[in-house]
Amino acid sequence: MAATAHPHSAARAAPGLRERKKIKTRLAIRRATYRLIAERGYEATTIEQIAQAAEVSPSTVFRYFPSKEDIVLTDEADPLPEAALRARPADEPPIESLRALLHQALSAMSAEAPEEMAQRSRLLAEVPAVRARMTESASQAARRLAMVIAERTGRDPEDLRVRVFTSAVLSALQETAVYWAERGCRDDPAALLDQTLDTLEQGLTP
Repeated sequence: MAATAHPHSAARAAPGLRERKKIKTRLAIRRATYRLIAERGYEATTIEQIAQAAEVSPSTVFRYFPSKEDIVLTDEADPLPEAALRARPADEPPIESLRALLHQALSAMSAEAPEEMAQRSRLLAEVPAVRARMTESASQAARRLAMVIAERTGRDPEDLRVRVFTSAVLSALQETAVYWAERGCRDDPAALLDQTLDTLEQGLTP
């Protein structure tokens, strides 16, 4: 359920052969990582073991992912693709545009890789290094998101209100993923997403 910061847009053209090979390699590395972590634990899983399980070299792993934390957190789909956000109705409130895109991304993740989504959230909740890397990635994603939100609201990307809004959204999504994991991933993630966005929109109303 955790939001990611991988710069991949769902609106881009279909990938060519070279890009498909890259995606296949990334998927093999990520799936090997999740499998090994489930068997051995996060700390006991090494890049060398991941490379062997994915049938690639350690240098190939590092070429695709700078760190083990990035393997866990990176996905092929960006939950907040700029092109899709720009395509939303111009008069739609930003929070509702984000709600529509996030529900779409969550539905896809739930259908395609539910166990991976749950494991990622558990690691986010349990491993400080993963949470720290997510926080770092979120700051980069916030700047990308701020550009689009600024366009849609007629503000400057460096406007404090834009920066606060985008940072709040991404921090809230991270906290929601942690909350979901802490409760055993039993809650409906779509309902938690709505509760999160409602809180950002309405505050702590009585």
